[in-house]
Amino acid sequence: MTDNSEGEVTRGAAALLVVPEWHGQRLSRDLEARSEEARGLAIAIGLQVAAVHPLRLRQTRAATLIGVGQIEAIKPDIAAHGVQLVIVDAALTAIQQRNLETEFGTKVIDRTGLILEIFGERAATAEGRMQVELAHLDYQAGRLVRSWTHLERQRGGFGFLGGPGETQIEADRRMIRNRMARIRRQLEDARRTRQLQRAKRQRAPWPVVALVGYTNAGKSTFFNRLTGSDVMAEDMLFATLDPTMREIRLPGIDKAILSDTVGFVSDLPTELVAAFRATLEEVTTADLIVHVRDIVHPDSEAQYDDVRAILDSLGVNGPTDGHGDDAPISAVPQIEIWNKIDTAEPDRRADIEEMAGRRSDVAVISAETGEGVEQARALMAAELTARHELTRIFLRFDQGDAMAWLHARGDVLADDIDRDGHVLTVRLDPADRARFRRLWPASDAPTS
Repeated sequence: MTDNSEGEVTRGAAALLVVPEWHGQRLSRDLEARSEEARGLAIAIGLQVAAVHPLRLRQTRAATLIGVGQIEAIKPDIAAHGVQLVIVDAALTAIQQRNLETEFGTKVIDRTGLILEIFGERAATAEGRMQVELAHLDYQAGRLVRSWTHLERQRGGFGFLGGPGETQIEADRRMIRNRMARIRRQLEDARRTRQLQRAKRQRAPWPVVALVGYTNAGKSTFFNRLTGSDVMAEDMLFATLDPTMREIRLPGIDKAILSDTVGFVSDLPTELVAAFRATLEEVTTADLIVHVRDIVHPDSEAQYDDVRAILDSLGVNGPTDGHGDDAPISAVPQIEIWNKIDTAEPDRRADIEEMAGRRSDVAVISAETGEGVEQARALMAAELTARHELTRIFLRFDQGDAMAWLHARGDVLADDIDRDGHVLTVRLDPADRARFRRLWPASDAPTS
């Protein structure tokens, strides 16, 4: 865990949550829902939540964020439950963090620090670990503002007349800057490798489908259901972190690449968005974005807005279509998968299915039971082939390689055999059609 004071915080340690809400603040979630999500974040890193203190604030205290009376009301719970860590579900300055640690006599971290800890624990690949470390260093760089008294001590300069030299805080900042520069160079190398892999996939013309969604919406369970994989899928926030790609088959599409990306969350730290930009670029270059939603969750609409905001920041969503329904015009086509329908009460389920029935870009499923998954696969295939065009192609009997190519990349609707060869009716993506004509120029079917 983040360590700004003496002692260690281990898994299973007792934690206390402070969830502030400011008077007059307009939020998409109520205080109870935010408290529940904060509890989920703490549990995701193995902490035992001993108490939760939702607080309504009229103003922000520069020194401690919350008021003196509220601090005094929290102290008895810390003592009674042996709390080792206080988590404030808001952004704290370094001074506020240090002052609260002094008041409570225990470690204190904010929402950003908690999410960084979760990501640090879950990152499995070398690139993922580098991205998390970069975000951590970026976060810690802002904490080196009189947070520790030893940082004010000076170190000697060079030579006999070197002067007083640099303070420890300056040395620490320099070390952090150097380390961040090193990691950025390594991530740039990883980004170039990823671009090469992307370019190779585009040459191979297999469509790429990217799963996005709020954390714990069921993306990884849906991914496993489609691919037969065993990506970690648990009922916890940020169960998986590193992106995973697998090959899948869809109706009329011989091969597609399915990418499972990191789950999003409200108030995702800007440090993490910046550090994971190279990974999230997989979304911007996909042929289809599948937004998996926990449609039964009471905050499903707010979660949708949070995911949309992050996609906006990545440049995925364009302006609205101007028809008043706030639907984005996206460079990347998008559909929605409304998951966890098996957990809905009958009346709620009927309402959800009625809403989905009025839309052509939604499939209602249970990734856990498999219900509706085939309809979801059909919807994905329909969206991927929406721009495909019907074309008639003539192939000689000896052009078996061209025949195999068309069956692999298109949808062969008819195969009429005449004296000289095959006349095929094929549904093809325009790019594949142009590519086919480059490979086999004299292939247009004769007109009759």
